[in-house]
This record gives sequence, C-alpha cells and structure tokens, in this order.
Amino acid sequence: MWAQEIVADRPAWRHLPSGVVFRAVPGGTFQMGLSDAELDAVRAIERADAADDDLGPFFAGAARARPVREVRVEPFLIARHPLTVAQARHWLPEYEDSFAASDSSTARFEDDLDDLLGALPFRLPSEAEWEYAARAGTTTLTFLGNDLPDEDQVLDDFADEKRTAAAENAFGLAAMGSSNEICADMWIPHFTDAPMDARPRTGDGPRVVRGGGGDLSPWQGCDEWLLLLSATRSEFEMFTAVRPVAPVPTKPSHGHGDNT
Repeated sequence: MWAQEIVADRPAWRHLPSGVVFRAVPGGTFQMGLSDAELDAVRAIERADAADDDLGPFFAGAARARPVREVRVEPFLIARHPLTVAQARHWLPEYEDSFAASDSSTARFEDDLDDLLGALPFRLPSEAEWEYAARAGTTTLTFLGNDLPDEDQVLDDFADEKRTAAAENAFGLAAMGSSNEICADMWIPHFTDAPMDARPRTGDGPRVVRGGGGDLSPWQGCDEWLLLLSATRSEFEMFTAVRPVAPVPTKPSHGHGDNT
C-alpha cells in the first residue's frame, strides 16, 4: 500500500495504488490563528502603499482567525500538494475539470466533492493540521516571511518538478495557500472554545476552506495575496481542492525507492 521514497531530496511516502506522494509531518505545538505580529505585518504592508485596496475589511474580519491559541498536533501524513486531475481520476474515472489546464493541474471539486470523499481511503485535514502544515514551524504571514506575497508564489500545476520542489516549505509541502483547500471542520467564524488538540469542529453546515490565492489568478488587484497567508480562513461556497491526510504507516509495504 505504501512505499518510502526520496522525493526532491526529502523522505516521502507514496500511496502505491494512486501514486499520490505524502510527507510525514512531525507532531508538535504551535500558535494557531492570526497573531498580533501578523496583523502588524499586514499594517506595515498597508503603510508602504503596497496594498491595492483598503484593507479595512481584512482587519474587520480578523476575528474570524482569532483568538490565537496553542494547539497540540500529533504526527500525520499529508499530500505533498493538492490532488491533481490525473490523481482524482484514480477514484473518479469520469472526473473532468474545465478550469484545469492539464492533467497535472490542481483538481477542483463542486458537485462531485461528496463522491470523491466517499471514494478516498483518506480523510480531510483538520483546520489545525492544515495551518500547522502550512506554517511548518514559522510564525510569519507565510512560511517565506512577512513580505508581501506575490503571484509568483502561486502553484497550480505540478508537471514541473523543479518548480514544485522549489516551492516546498520546511515540511516538504508545496502550494499551501494556492488553492482553497477544504478541511474537516465546519465553519465557525472564530476560534473561541476551539479544541486544543487539533481535532476538527464537526457538525452541520458548510466546511472551512484554507487558501485560494491561485483560484483568482491572474490577480485583478484586489489584494488576492491575503489568501496566501497561513492564517487566512473562509467558508466553503463553490468549489474546492482536496489535500488528503493519512496516519503515518508503521512500515512500508515495499522497499525504499529513489525518485528525484
């Protein structure tokens, strides 16, 4: 079922039936949510006249990613990048995506989302797991720091292995924030009383999505860069990408491989 490999000079687990590459994310604790320091970093961008629009709505909505709290995360596997069109067809052979440029592009799901989730042998990440994976040990706006993110950080197609590898964070994950990725949590517009152990908040209603900077590409000057921030969260509305999560295998079913 699983094989350990080296992908882009990092350890990886490949799900053999589908070919999807996963990274092992170590357990640990982190500060989840939009911190005061991150808000100050966005204000600094605004003061530098780097923002295209008035950021008042962003600051007014900051409570959706607060209060900041310490969360404990157990080790898990998460896909190196969102499922591509080709990977989605492993479970949904008739899958089509008119938005995708190629089979190596991120697959986006609308009415077929439930079909995919029913067919996947994996689960969705909790919101805490997603943010922990996106931050990869950092406390800044993105894993690259507090600078203004730009459209060059968006990664939507994974045919170019060199570009994919260059876009990885410290956990070996690419495109965190590029596409809006659905999480297991139901949408609640704050973190008040949220679990401290990375469990998803479940229930009826729409789910949380994270990211989405690439879904509006090419950018139209409406501060789409805010969607690339590690703490940005929103409510699922139309379509979403899927980055599955699995338990860390106890041992591979095949020997070590090398795929760089």
